[in-house]
Amino acid sequence: MARPRRRNTEIGDGFTEIFNREIGFSHPITISRRISASEGIVKKLDLYGKLNGHEGCVNAVEFNSTGDVLVSGSDDRQIMLWNWLSGSRTLSYPSGHCENVFQTKFIPFTDDRTIITSGADGQVRLGQILENGKVETKRLGRHHGRVYKLAVLPGDPNVFYSCGEDGFVQHFDIRSNSATMVLYSSPFTQGCRRHHSSSRIRLNSIAIDPRNSYYLAVGGSDEYARVYDTRRGQLAPVCRHVLPDAPVNTFCPRHLRETNSVHVTGLAYSKAGELLVSYNDELIYLFEKNMGYGPSPVSISPEKLQEMEEPQVYAGHRNAQTVKGVNFFGPNDEYVTSGSDCGHIFIWKKKGGKLVRAMVGDRRVVNQLESHPHIPLLASCGIEKSVKLWTPMSNDVLSLPEKIEKVMELNRVGREDQSRVTLTPDVIMHVLRLQRRQTSAFTERRYISTDIGSDEGNDAHFIASLVANDDESSERECTVS
Repeated sequence: MARPRRRNTEIGDGFTEIFNREIGFSHPITISRRISASEGIVKKLDLYGKLNGHEGCVNAVEFNSTGDVLVSGSDDRQIMLWNWLSGSRTLSYPSGHCENVFQTKFIPFTDDRTIITSGADGQVRLGQILENGKVETKRLGRHHGRVYKLAVLPGDPNVFYSCGEDGFVQHFDIRSNSATMVLYSSPFTQGCRRHHSSSRIRLNSIAIDPRNSYYLAVGGSDEYARVYDTRRGQLAPVCRHVLPDAPVNTFCPRHLRETNSVHVTGLAYSKAGELLVSYNDELIYLFEKNMGYGPSPVSISPEKLQEMEEPQVYAGHRNAQTVKGVNFFGPNDEYVTSGSDCGHIFIWKKKGGKLVRAMVGDRRVVNQLESHPHIPLLASCGIEKSVKLWTPMSNDVLSLPEKIEKVMELNRVGREDQSRVTLTPDVIMHVLRLQRRQTSAFTERRYISTDIGSDEGNDAHFIASLVANDDESSERECTVS
C-alpha cells in the first residue's frame, strides 16, 4: 500500500502547483519550472521517438536556443539538423572532417545558421548555412590530437574555445581566420618543464562558468579539474614550445588525489556555478566553489585537506569504454544525468545523490545526454546510429527497473576490478624495451643487443594482436578508449 501512496503524492505535487497558480499563490512565470522540476515528472520520462539517418554512432547532440531544432554529429562525418517534434531531418551536410565528429554546437544569435564542429582529426571547423540552403564549411584551426569538446562564450556570437589532446586550449573568433592559444595544461609534478608528449595533460572536456565567463574549466588525463582565468592566458599563435599556465583553482575528490589511476571525461557547470566532474571507471562528483584546492593542489597541507568538505557523489553507472559527458537536468539544474556502459541513462537528484530514474537508452553504451532549454525533454546518443528523445509521456509514474540493482552491482564490480588493466601500445612497447634492457644486463649473449632492431617488428606484431583481440571489429570506430 505504500507504493500507491508515494505515487499519489508525486502526482499531487503537480496539481498543487497548478491550484496555487490559479488562486494567485504562485507566480505564473515560476509554475512551469516548479512542475518540470518535480520528481513525479522525471519518473514519467519515457521514449518519445528516435531520429534515424546517421550511418555511424552518434557522438554529439545539441538543441538550439529556442529548443525547436536539434543538431547531431556522427562517425559518418555528417552534420544533421532535425525538427525533433515531427521527427524529420531538415538538413544534412558533410562536415569536412576526415574522421569521426565528436562535437557539434550552434553559435548563438546567428539564426541557427552557424555551426561549429570538432573531431578525431584534430580539426575545428565552421559550417555556414546560406540563404539558398547550401552549406559552406572551412577549417578554423587544428590541434595535434583529437578534439572532443568545444565551449561557446555565453551571449557572444563570435567567440568559442576548444580543448585538445595536445594539452592546448585554443581561442577562436569566427571573424578572424586563425586561432590563438589561450593556455596550456601540464601535470603539477612536471613543474615548469617545456612542452613535450610526456608533460602534457590530454584534454577532453571544457566548460565555461556561467557566473563568470572568464573562468574556464578543463579536464583530461589526470585526476584534477583545472579552472583557468582566460584573462591570464597567452594570447599568441599556437606554439608547441610554451610554458604551462597556472590554474586559479583545482578540484578533485580527496581519495583520488595523486592516484594517477583515473582521468576526467566530462565537465559541466550548473547555473549556480557548481562544477560537475565525471571520471573514467570512477564516479561523478559535484563541487562547490569553496571545495577547490587552489592553484597548487600538491602543496596543500594534510591538516587543511582533512578539514575540507567532501563533494556530493553520484553512483551506479559505469564509465570506462568511451569518453562520456555529464550534464544537469531541470529548469534550475535539480538533477544530474549521465550515460553508462551498461546502456542505461541514469538520473539522480542533485541534492543528496538519490537515483530517481534509470532508462535503457542503448543496446551497448550511452555517451551523451542533452537537456532541452525550456521543457523537460532529454536527447541521448551512443553507440547506436540514432538519436533518442525522452519526454514525461508515460501514463504511470515509473519506478526504477526491477533489475537495476543487479546492473548497478555489475557496474560497481567492473569499476573496482583491478585485474583488467588497459595498456596503450606505447606503454606496452616501453615495457618490452625495459625488459629487453634488463635481459641484456644479466646475460653475456651479445647477439641480443645487436638484434634489438629486428625485435621491434615482433613487438609491433604482438601489440597489434593484443589490440585486435581487445576490440570488436564491428564496433571499433564507435568505441573511443
